[in-house]
Amino acid sequence: MTTDLTRGPILKTMLLFAVPMILGNLLQQLYNVADTLIVGQFLGPDALAAVGSSYTLMTFLTSILLGLCMGSGAVFSIRRGEQNQEGLKDSILHSFVMIAILAVLLNIAVFLLMDPILHFLQVPERIYSMMRTYLWIIFYGITATFFYNFFASLLRAVGNSVTPLVFLGVCAVLNIILDLLFVIRFGWGVAGAAIATVIAQYVSGLGLCLYTFAFCPEFRFSLRGMRLKRTVFSEIARFSSLTCLQQSVMNLGILMVQGLVNSFGPAVMAAFAAAVKIDSFAYMPVQDFGNAFSTFTAQNFGAKKQERIRLGMKSAVCCSIFFCLIISSCVFLFAKPLMLLFVKPDQVEILSIGIQYLRIEGSFYFGIGCLFLLYGFYRAVERPGMSVVLTVISLGTRVLLAYILSAIPAIGVVGIWWSVPIGWILADAVGFLYLKKKY
Repeated sequence: MTTDLTRGPILKTMLLFAVPMILGNLLQQLYNVADTLIVGQFLGPDALAAVGSSYTLMTFLTSILLGLCMGSGAVFSIRRGEQNQEGLKDSILHSFVMIAILAVLLNIAVFLLMDPILHFLQVPERIYSMMRTYLWIIFYGITATFFYNFFASLLRAVGNSVTPLVFLGVCAVLNIILDLLFVIRFGWGVAGAAIATVIAQYVSGLGLCLYTFAFCPEFRFSLRGMRLKRTVFSEIARFSSLTCLQQSVMNLGILMVQGLVNSFGPAVMAAFAAAVKIDSFAYMPVQDFGNAFSTFTAQNFGAKKQERIRLGMKSAVCCSIFFCLIISSCVFLFAKPLMLLFVKPDQVEILSIGIQYLRIEGSFYFGIGCLFLLYGFYRAVERPGMSVVLTVISLGTRVLLAYILSAIPAIGVVGIWWSVPIGWILADAVGFLYLKKKY
């Protein structure tokens, strides 16, 4: 089930590898979208605002683990391209120990700091208790998130993007069934939606872990008698920490924007919560294509096939822009029907705000599509620090402009929406100029 990305037709090989990743992440989004859709339709706009705002916070926290796993995955891919099986096994062992320890510390920290975080986000009093209840339960799923992302990154790094998809497919269905059961049948409210998500996360995380150890003996390692090697640990730590920093900066910026959105009241919060879910679905395919391109580049970088990397970049950029233009057109034209999936027709104010957001941001998806390719490229060629720089440019611009423009009465909340594509395009310009100069 593994794919050697150093051989075969470039675009076809990348697409075949990327498709299961795209489908897998779309299914993963169903975890949160199922909560949002069912909560919005059956528990009302306040519950929608609570769950939707929780999603932004959870994305920030899990991005720390995701970044660590993605950074390790780049190292795994390079070792795979070098055909260095012993080096690959050492990298797996060191990264597992490091990320597992950090996952435990993160889990403890979020429970201790929950109330200060919610106050920092300016959560309105009327939804505070619901949001706290939802988050308290959801935080128990952080360990499951670590297991899934670590073993999914490992399998994808060696060319197996199908198995993670299978586990996500089963668990997405399970999550939806449990949502309907706990929220509608049992009447457990937002707590029921959180319990459903956590159960599904553990099924996918532990299931993928057991599968890897049972069916991939070449990846098995034992913690007994383990000896850390400074060179291996340093390499893993460098890649993982910088990729983690990149993911964390990205989502910290989004979290700061969430705090600004919250200051505009529950209607804007609810509209933003629903629109962000649609946004995530819309550009998720190009995000996963960027991750697939990163694996492609890393394997060829390890195999020292520079010309194949250059041709791969050209093909990937053309493919990503083409797809983004199609998605942008669909989101612009069908913004209202998409919002109606999450809110009722009589909630006119929420609908209007959400449609406005989608039509502004959705017109510029090509910007985020190219940015994901640049992130993946620099991570794969052992320049993860450049990915951090581009993230700081993109998110720094977004946060700064959001606070400046939204403070102008004539612009208001619309300024937050316009700050997003401006940040994307500025980071793209810097990323491609650096690429042309250095590579």
